[in-house]
Amino acid sequence: MISDADYRDHDGLGLAALVARGEVTAAELIEAAMARAEAVNPQINAIVIPMHEQARTRARQALDGPFAGVPFLIKDIIQDHAGVLTTAGSRAIDYVPDAHAEVTARFLASGVVVFGKTSTPELALKGITESQRWGATRNPWDTTRTPGGSSGGAAAAVAAGIVPLAGANDGGGSIRIPAACCGLFGLRPSRGRVPLGPRIGEAWEGASSDLVVSRSVRDSAAMLDAIQGADVGAPFEIRSPERPYLDEVTREPDRLRIAFTTRSPIDTEVDPACVRAVTDTAALLQSLGHHVEQAEPGIDGLQLAQDYLTMYMGQVSADIAHWDAVAGAREADFEPDTRVLGLLGRTLPARDYVLANRRWNDYARALGRFHQRYALYLTPTLACPPVAIGALALPPWQRIAQSLLLAAGAGRLLHGSGVVEQLARDSLAKVPFTQLANLTGTPAMSVPLWSTDDGLPLGVQFIAASGREDLLFQLAGQLERARPWAQRRPAL
Repeated sequence: MISDADYRDHDGLGLAALVARGEVTAAELIEAAMARAEAVNPQINAIVIPMHEQARTRARQALDGPFAGVPFLIKDIIQDHAGVLTTAGSRAIDYVPDAHAEVTARFLASGVVVFGKTSTPELALKGITESQRWGATRNPWDTTRTPGGSSGGAAAAVAAGIVPLAGANDGGGSIRIPAACCGLFGLRPSRGRVPLGPRIGEAWEGASSDLVVSRSVRDSAAMLDAIQGADVGAPFEIRSPERPYLDEVTREPDRLRIAFTTRSPIDTEVDPACVRAVTDTAALLQSLGHHVEQAEPGIDGLQLAQDYLTMYMGQVSADIAHWDAVAGAREADFEPDTRVLGLLGRTLPARDYVLANRRWNDYARALGRFHQRYALYLTPTLACPPVAIGALALPPWQRIAQSLLLAAGAGRLLHGSGVVEQLARDSLAKVPFTQLANLTGTPAMSVPLWSTDDGLPLGVQFIAASGREDLLFQLAGQLERARPWAQRRPAL
């Protein structure tokens, strides 16, 4: 058997190497993972749908792949597992798929042993993970605070040492935000890099992509090697990498021109700790030989936020209708916040939705021109340290107004009233930096290089040009060697 301490000392590739050498079996690893989950999950509420018997059966089979025998968790949205409940974090949804999502099939082909599904806010809609279906998921570094969202359960489980890496997805920051909150590495791939079929072609108009949150850069790289590439019928196929991403992690990058900013693109407040995280990282980059200067792409950040929210509203409205058709979900059973977004989406003129979507091209072109001058763009991942559980709940008077709005069905009156602009500012004030990569389809990563004075993790974000995950992995590997973080762990 492997001890709890030894289990948590290894990353995913490290555990796979132990299995390959015969020093431990997959069955022993899955028991260690489930024992760790039993010890800490009651404190953090990260795993909401256990799959213990399926995992024990799989762990006794012959497994192959770079992560053969490694315990793993998938997210309770998009990453469907045949025969296992999907709720998407909602009281309205009880759906048991009869087939794996393609991304889940590829996770399994990498050799992992899936033993549960992690929590997400309803329909993966928030940068916190507090659903009415499953309750609040808590940050292992401080259980009074959020682990972020929407892959908050995945990040909390990895930070707590339950698994070394876990499945995640990112439609507006949902890999990078929880990675930053929980002291982990998180990279969202370029649009089209990881397939989501067969049920989904492009999630959220292509804004969302899947990978993992992990303790080590090499685990994320090896998993992207394992799951990347178009599936049958995919909307388009992105160019394959020249070398395995795992090789890039140990490859020293050239001297890079890197732009940075600490200004919120929607002109909201940025906590001084988040500013210091970026300026400290800029100094570290210069010490490693890179050229760093302050610059921003010529993009209207508030307009981008509004266009993101327009997509968001339309997608929520469509999701409510989809789950009604697929699983008999009643609109009344969705959370009030979700229903308001659905109402706004249902009453949004199609013309306005299309015009907002067309502006994504303008942002992509502007960022592309920016990347002709700068290899990477450095920003805070978050505008503030992880917030307290419940801190973003609506006050009572807004709940009453929300109820009246739903009762009146008056969404059409709000379009053009300035409400959507204010909603964009309010909903993204804590996380205004991550949506740029989603709308432009570019790869971006959060790297856990910094902590607050009271020990809370803070990540910094790097955005690369489309298809340049290789460059991100090169720099991430260099930063990990310069300032290792894997042994920094919460005292849970």
